[in-house]
Amino acid sequence: MNIYDVVIIGGGPAGLSAGLYASRGTLNTLIIEREATGGKIKDTNEVANYPGSEKDIDGMRLGERMLEQAKEFGAKVVFDEITEVDFSDKVKKIVGKNETYEAKSVIIATGANPKLLGVDRELEFSGKGVSYCVTCDGPFFQDLITFVVGGGDAAVEEAMQLAKFSKKVYLVHRRDELRAAKSIQEKVFKNEKVEILWDSVVKELEGDKMLSGVVIENLKTGKITEYKATEEEMLMGVFPYVGFIPATELFEGKINMEKGYILTDENMKTNVEGVFAAGDNRVKLLRQVVTATSDGAIAAIEAEKYIEDNF
Repeated sequence: MNIYDVVIIGGGPAGLSAGLYASRGTLNTLIIEREATGGKIKDTNEVANYPGSEKDIDGMRLGERMLEQAKEFGAKVVFDEITEVDFSDKVKKIVGKNETYEAKSVIIATGANPKLLGVDRELEFSGKGVSYCVTCDGPFFQDLITFVVGGGDAAVEEAMQLAKFSKKVYLVHRRDELRAAKSIQEKVFKNEKVEILWDSVVKELEGDKMLSGVVIENLKTGKITEYKATEEEMLMGVFPYVGFIPATELFEGKINMEKGYILTDENMKTNVEGVFAAGDNRVKLLRQVVTATSDGAIAAIEAEKYIEDNF
């Protein structure tokens, strides 16, 4: 069986960046992706905050370019669903539905997925009014009405960030008090562009090709309120911030984790020798394409050092 220098589990920005750096370092590199390379970025209509990217480039094209670069340096890409891993030996074993792989080092880049609201047509409007990243898409809602769903730190902070662009931001929270830190709450209460809809949930999403209507239900009174974009606006924005789910179930009991996120040091090392993690699946402050690619590059360099010292 072919023993790879490094096997990268996940083909999003972190995994592709790791593949580029590892293969450029002449490591025998394999990237394993379950469905399609590019990760969450492939669903983004325009990437305006990735340094050096082409103007108006969409996430699909940026992901394709990352894949091209990794392949140009010799990284191999296969599509397989990993069902089991064994990190107990010096040579790691990664079991997929199609094949079993062996590697001197492993980089876990499986990412994290935003929790869905569970409302009809949510996925239909994803990238067409529904977004899970204010930093990525907030500027596209300049002078429009937007909704942020949630009551934690992230939701409140993103509502204030969104208020810099939107003419009105509704913070939709299913309870009668926020879960965010008091210091953050004080700021949002003072922001005149943010209105909090207490005890409320998003009931329906409406529109033709783009999201143009949002129906809100008050859970205590049962009152239904419908918000509609004007003919001039034609678009509304909904930003769910009800949490993320790291794609790390496969590694439970294999490496140290915290609330499902992989614990690493600043060099992407996990507690298991030869196993690294990169991207949104690890404990970190900021989950963006630029930080994912940085993680991937660091993980690849550290994997190279590990192999030099141990093989």
